[in-house]
Amino acid sequence: VQLQASGGGLVQAGGSLRLSCAASRRTSSTYAMGWFRQAPGKEREFVAAISWSGTRTDYADSVKGRSTISRDNVKNTVYLQMNSLKPEDTAVYYCAARDTYVSTNYYLRVGEYNYWGQGTLVTVSS
Repeated sequence: VQLQASGGGLVQAGGSLRLSCAASRRTSSTYAMGWFRQAPGKEREFVAAISWSGTRTDYADSVKGRSTISRDNVKNTVYLQMNSLKPEDTAVYYCAARDTYVSTNYYLRVGEYNYWGQGTLVTVSS
């Protein structure tokens, strides 16, 4: 699976952004998806995850209530809608994919993902 993230940019605090991650995949493969972020000098951290079915999601406490992860399996794309952005949301955001045989599984850890996109920079100004 090859992943291409987009949608980052510069936004003022309180604003919104929608990140997209387009995946190329082998026919009949199924995969869970996740978003992670990495701020300068910090480790990559979990942001949100979604199962292949799209019926199960999870969020980091830091973004819960402000962000929504979704996916369109026809378009092979996962989205992260982020609202009420804060300066501490500034980071490079990475999408990730994990092959799975269970359509309702999702994953929270960096090491659980097989594939990574190149990242898209989100900068939130105060």
